[in-house]
Amino acid sequence: MPANPVPQPRDARSQRYLAIREASRALAAPLSAEDCALQSMPDASPVKWHLAHTTWFFENFLLAPHEPRFAPFHPRFGYLFNSYYEAVGARHPRPLRGLVTRPSLAEVLEWRADVDRRVLEMLERGLSPAAHDVFQLGLHHEQQHQELVLTDVKHLLFQNPLRPSYREGVAAAGASAAPPLRWLEHGGGVVEVGHDGQGFAFDNEGPRHRAWLDPFRIGSRPVTCGEYLAFMEDGGYRRSDLWLYPGWAAVKEQGWEAPLYWERSDGAWSVFTLGGSREADPAEPVCHVSWFEADAYARWAGARLPTEEEWEVVARSEPPDGARAAEGRFHPAVAGSAPFAQATGAVWQWTRSAYAPYPGYAPAAGALGEYNGKFMAGQMVLRGASFATPEGHAR
Repeated sequence: MPANPVPQPRDARSQRYLAIREASRALAAPLSAEDCALQSMPDASPVKWHLAHTTWFFENFLLAPHEPRFAPFHPRFGYLFNSYYEAVGARHPRPLRGLVTRPSLAEVLEWRADVDRRVLEMLERGLSPAAHDVFQLGLHHEQQHQELVLTDVKHLLFQNPLRPSYREGVAAAGASAAPPLRWLEHGGGVVEVGHDGQGFAFDNEGPRHRAWLDPFRIGSRPVTCGEYLAFMEDGGYRRSDLWLYPGWAAVKEQGWEAPLYWERSDGAWSVFTLGGSREADPAEPVCHVSWFEADAYARWAGARLPTEEEWEVVARSEPPDGARAAEGRFHPAVAGSAPFAQATGAVWQWTRSAYAPYPGYAPAAGALGEYNGKFMAGQMVLRGASFATPEGHAR
């Protein structure tokens, strides 16, 4: 990947900005220009698009309204790299992002360097409160796309029959055994959930509000590959009684018999990782299961998925054990022994809660009000964070 001159940071805020922007480039560094241009399915995006879209976000929402004598780097890049902001204008169709061979990767990196220079100049002049809020949102938005880069690259490489690695030497086998699953008791009652007002939060994390919980128990760690394999071997994908109707329809229509990225060879299951394919480790958390698969497993195990409120009150009361992906590792680690091990940093966790606004929620005015609010329908809530979530981004 070609190098571009990077401005020298002047203060802590500038240093954080450059560190996050450079982290995106570092994720693309092991990839070729061809890797960065391809789109493996309509719901994924090319790495080049992620690098460009996050740059467009800062240019359009921070520089355009607040920079004197603003002019875009290229007048048509906004059309190519707007994701879904209707208020901003027309945009290129999402399923066709892999056909955008121009601008080249080198041109996108040149654009990133130009926007970085202009943002740092703005930081040196000082930000208004409104600009500061957009700046903070832009940093967390970029971190979201860093996780998407790894997610989309994994799916892209899986389409290659050679099953290539994203980067050599990652995703080595973990520990030999996971800690025993324990059930943590909670007495229920009136609880407060949602953002408490300290530090950054996306608008869909608030407002803070009260909720009633009946007494419940929740597992002390995520479900492991070994436990999920027992579900599979007990006919989990052949028993309609375990599945909600849309999930069972998907099983039949799409031929599901295992999680995504699992493959059977010589009677054994292998798992494709960012370090290539290897034997499934029974101690690791199972990942890449749909909500329907998670729900069917819970029913098979004589349990249910937690609500997001149940998950949150336990996660707040039990500090995570720090079992995150180590530097250079791109696969979930085996859980530690903390009471609510791997609340964040291993795998995102499904809940039974529908993605809907909290009481009193109202989207922000203008185009940034489209960030979350208009997607609050037809989806289920994930909680926690994964091994691919950037350090410092999970809450």
